[in-house]
Order: sequence, then structure tokens, then C-alpha cells
Amino acid sequence: MKCKAIINELADYLDEALDPTLRASIEQHLGNCKDCRIVVDTCQKTIQIFCNSEPAPLPEDTRERLHEALLRRLRLRKAKSPDGQRA
Repeated sequence: MKCKAIINELADYLDEALDPTLRASIEQHLGNCKDCRIVVDTCQKTIQIFCNSEPAPLPEDTRERLHEALLRRLRLRKAKSPDGQRA
């Protein structure tokens, strides 16, 4: 298996959503390819850190700007719709 194929299957590999034959092929490649092993390990660690972290609160001014931008987008979308309904 080539490195590019490993990268293409990375999400399914990490989600354990591959058939056993393909998974075994990837694991064989990972046993021989230091670069791909680093990529997989880094992705796994990143996912673990993200899943174990608490969401950071948005500063109030950022929250307000985001809310205003979303409202503008919603109004623009409704204005473009011929019957005023969501497009």
C-alpha cells in the first residue's frame, strides 16, 4: 500500500470503519513507514486532546459580531428568496 492510499483512508481507519482486510493492509504499511505512523499518531493524539477538552467561551464582543453576521446572512437569504421563504 502507498502512503497516499493511507492518507485517503485515514478518517475511516481512525473511526475503525474499514473492512478487516484493508485495515490489516494499512497496519502492515504503518509498521514499515515511519512517516505514515507519525501522521496517524498525531491525528489520534489531536482527536484525543480535542475530545477531552472543554469548549472555550467566546468573548462577548466576538459572540455579538458572530450573532450579527448570522442575522445578516439570514436576512440576505430571505431577501433573495422569491416568496420570502428559505431558499
